[in-house]
Amino acid sequence: MCKFAQKNKLLSLFVLTILKMQQKIQTCLNDKAWARWTALVLIASMMFFAYMFVDVMAPLKSLLEPQLGWNSAAYGTYRSAEYILNVCGFLIIAGFILDKTGIRFTGVLSASLMVIGALIKLYGISNLMVGTGLESWLNSWWTSMPASAKMASLGFMIFGCGCEMAGTTVSKAIAKWFKGKEMALAMGLEMAIARIGVFAIFSISPWIAASWGTVVAPVAFCTVLVCIGLITYSVFCVMDTRLDHQLGENKEGESSDEEFKASDIKNIFSSHIFWVVALLCVLYYSAIFPFQAYGAEMLQCNIGDITAQEASNIFRWFPIGAAVITVFLGNFLDRKGKGATMLIYGALLLIVCHLVFAFILPATHSKVVAYVTIIVLGISFALVPAALWPSVPKIIEEKVLGSAYCLIFWVQNIGLCLVPLLIGYVLDGVNAHNPEVQVGLAQLEEWKKLGEEAPEGFFIHYNYTIPMIIFACFGILALLLAIYLKALDKKKHYGLELPNIKDNTAALESEAMAAEE
Repeated sequence: MCKFAQKNKLLSLFVLTILKMQQKIQTCLNDKAWARWTALVLIASMMFFAYMFVDVMAPLKSLLEPQLGWNSAAYGTYRSAEYILNVCGFLIIAGFILDKTGIRFTGVLSASLMVIGALIKLYGISNLMVGTGLESWLNSWWTSMPASAKMASLGFMIFGCGCEMAGTTVSKAIAKWFKGKEMALAMGLEMAIARIGVFAIFSISPWIAASWGTVVAPVAFCTVLVCIGLITYSVFCVMDTRLDHQLGENKEGESSDEEFKASDIKNIFSSHIFWVVALLCVLYYSAIFPFQAYGAEMLQCNIGDITAQEASNIFRWFPIGAAVITVFLGNFLDRKGKGATMLIYGALLLIVCHLVFAFILPATHSKVVAYVTIIVLGISFALVPAALWPSVPKIIEEKVLGSAYCLIFWVQNIGLCLVPLLIGYVLDGVNAHNPEVQVGLAQLEEWKKLGEEAPEGFFIHYNYTIPMIIFACFGILALLLAIYLKALDKKKHYGLELPNIKDNTAALESEAMAAEE
């Protein structure tokens, strides 16, 4: 029996050695650290430039009314326009495109849409449209909204289709290149790089606008960067083609026996946990991205006696704080897990921060309070996305992963479309009887009739209390869903609290035992 056991042990070691040798021989491009991290940098660069373009006008909101004649309602409509076509069904179509054609075609298509949308928006706010028949026609209807805002909204609609499609494509690309590896860290780094784009644009957009004397200049600058993003993703496509050749798969990584079918979508819609994750996503992000659109002006109003540039300098630390901590959180999630718990902590911090902005900051006018709250909000913005997006592959099968991401983005876009519009109208409504605001608006109207521009430093002081309470309410609902999600994970064992990195040695030993039998 001892000799038999010894022979059996030797056979197991032999099989294990053969499997390890085979694994080394069959090393693919994404098994090489330099290759997969280079791929990440290339696709993250596209999102870096896209995020810069998204928020290029956010630190300039207080300048839009004097220069372009946009009030808060017009600005809110423009911000909502980014998501309108996505909500109307484009993101669902994007999911089909992604799962049927793969990450290369979809990525190039999304980057191209961003370029087209950026050019239309730039044309709309530039002097090129002034005095044209198009401007006259645009001014002939919906007279409360300037022609420049309508054209910019159209461009932002098209850009938004490309940007949201790119976001889902990047998530699936990372899931493909980092499967069984540092997936959460990779997704965290991609989000960190994108958020540094927000930090960069909040830093330089007011400076470029001041240097050139117009809000058009920073938009033109970011349009060029979006074009560069198309180039970087095209380079990634070359690497991804080589990876597929090594994998020996068709349709960019989908084997023929697991090809995506439209009927598979019903499995996503019928998934209870999918809707929990999707609703958590829309509630949380509705308190983040629309807030970014108004954050700089909110700081200007609640602190007082600071310029748009100073407010932007404070607000820019929000994305940079998120970017720094996201890297550490991604690494922690890969090795230790606890994703569902992080969602709860992130929602709690979100609620606290918005309540501070609503009540404490207007009472203290403290820059220190503003800086601390912005940084803590950035930590919240690191906790939730870092835990949320790597969790989706754990609850959705790979062949419909692209559609799942797109459907989550679709639900999210409903909130992101309606909330900026809501905040814009609420802001105008609650300040309709504010004497300081009404005097400022009357002065603007008088200067407009005289054909004069508002003097440098002119600013209308809005009351932001109600909008900040609305953002806090979204956070409360997100917290309740995060608690429910953790309870579901404990009951159903989805693995949301488990680490992402797999133990390859254990897997090989399992294969050896199977071969031995």
